[in-house]
Amino acid sequence: MEDNVDWRMDQWRTERPDIDPTPMGVVARIQRACRLLERELRDHFATHDLQLWEFDILGTLRRSGSPYQLTAGQLVESSMVTSGAITNRIDRLVARKLVTREVDPLNRRSVLISLTDGGRELIDRVVVHHVDLEAKLLSKLSGRDQEDLAGLLRKLLTSLGDYSPGNPLNPSD
Repeated sequence: MEDNVDWRMDQWRTERPDIDPTPMGVVARIQRACRLLERELRDHFATHDLQLWEFDILGTLRRSGSPYQLTAGQLVESSMVTSGAITNRIDRLVARKLVTREVDPLNRRSVLISLTDGGRELIDRVVVHHVDLEAKLLSKLSGRDQEDLAGLLRKLLTSLGDYSPGNPLNPSD
């Protein structure tokens, strides 16, 4: 079965037989999958009155463990939010009473962001539906296919410099 990218690759092969468009096909599939998955996730989170970035920040705080509190810098490092966007996003979550912000008593130059009870209840409820949706979105892939895909994507991400916090190869540590 051919996808949209196969069609475009065939066009390139016809028009430019002197180049191998294989890398374009891989990158195009990653980009298309990302757009399609993000659309599904965005629509899903909207049913819970959340945006994707809000789920990311709330989830990052929740998975950090009790007391569900991180510095703004730790949030940037552990989530998919850039440092330039974090202040505005925290302000919006504070306004929604999903997180609190307070000066770190051990380091007055640092700010602690904590889940409120309401924020924790929301993320605990939504994450169950989120995992169910992701399982549905990947249901055409066998368990082995999902493991293989995850391994290949991990290999690609680390080759591009995307390491987990605390990894000795992570230049930001």
